[in-house]
Amino acid sequence: MFDSMLLIFVASAVLASLALFCRQPLIVVYIVVGCVLGPHGLQWVTDHEVLSEMGHIGVIFLLFIVGLDLPPQKIKSVLGQSIVTVAVSTLVFFVVGAGIGILFGFTVLEAAITGIAVVFSSTIVGIKLLPKTVLHHRHVGEIVIGLLLLQDLLAVFALLYMKGLEGSFAWHSWLIATLGVPGLAALAFVCAKYLFWPLLRRFDVFTEFTFLLFLGWCMGVAWIAHLLGLPVEVGAFLAGVVLANLQASQGIAQTLEPLRDFFLVLFFFYVGASVDPRLLWELIWQVLVLGAVLVALKPVVFRYLIGWQGETASTSWEIGARLGQCSEFSLLVLYLAVTQMSESSMLIVLGASVMTILISSYIVVFKFKNPIAISDRLRVD
Repeated sequence: MFDSMLLIFVASAVLASLALFCRQPLIVVYIVVGCVLGPHGLQWVTDHEVLSEMGHIGVIFLLFIVGLDLPPQKIKSVLGQSIVTVAVSTLVFFVVGAGIGILFGFTVLEAAITGIAVVFSSTIVGIKLLPKTVLHHRHVGEIVIGLLLLQDLLAVFALLYMKGLEGSFAWHSWLIATLGVPGLAALAFVCAKYLFWPLLRRFDVFTEFTFLLFLGWCMGVAWIAHLLGLPVEVGAFLAGVVLANLQASQGIAQTLEPLRDFFLVLFFFYVGASVDPRLLWELIWQVLVLGAVLVALKPVVFRYLIGWQGETASTSWEIGARLGQCSEFSLLVLYLAVTQMSESSMLIVLGASVMTILISSYIVVFKFKNPIAISDRLRVD
């Protein structure tokens, strides 16, 4: 593990320096490092599955920090505006993904799995590239976060469907998924009121303890979500939301950001390590077609659905661009479907998903305000 971490971060630091000179986004660097050093490249780092688990810790911190900035009353209005957009876009992307799969000669089941895999947008890319300090982008960010959260909830049911294909379906899993989110939110609120807040008020003069308390709270609620069969991301977000009104929350959020970025480097490395360039080259035209259709279609669908709800054209286009990629969830879908799809069909979907993440990152980094922009004019934290 030490050798792997050393290779990943030294190589990332070197390539990141070159990338900044060439005005390239850093997310692309991490994916390229994974592709080159991973099991399908030089094979210098082969335990990428372990690194994937560590990378998901970054996702937990990312959603926790987002939750700290969104009090419950704001969440209610944001989610209410997002339901129609998520419902219609999900149907459109599923039909398009499955239809392209059929045109490529996939079986009906493979096409259905392809449709599921391409439905969602990336929570990590979407939120990581959001500025948090400019008033206009706080509004844009609230809409993006609302859409991504509803997609994450739909992802729970999609995962249950995928597990059902493996023969591990159980009716009580659906019941837990349906009641789990409001139940977890209620539990987190009660524990925060009678446990977290009293401890914080009593010992808030100890900075180290405050940091540990927030960290333990985030990981604890995420762990309970995992036990209930919910995504850890949902648990981490709820852990942040119930603390959003605390004065100390913003300071803790800033403290956690370097820790979040450390683990997110590992996550994007895992994304790159999942791609086999040699096999992908044999299927390159299918990958390019599927990826190009999704990159072109997703921003347009989101733009008109969001515009239909009263947002301006410029705001709608920006939100569409920020959500114009496939999700890291696609990797999990393909992992669960390993016995249901051929190797070629899996590689096509995987390659197209990574392609959309790369292209979308380029578009956002070079066109819209974001924390990692190369241009000083666009760089806003």
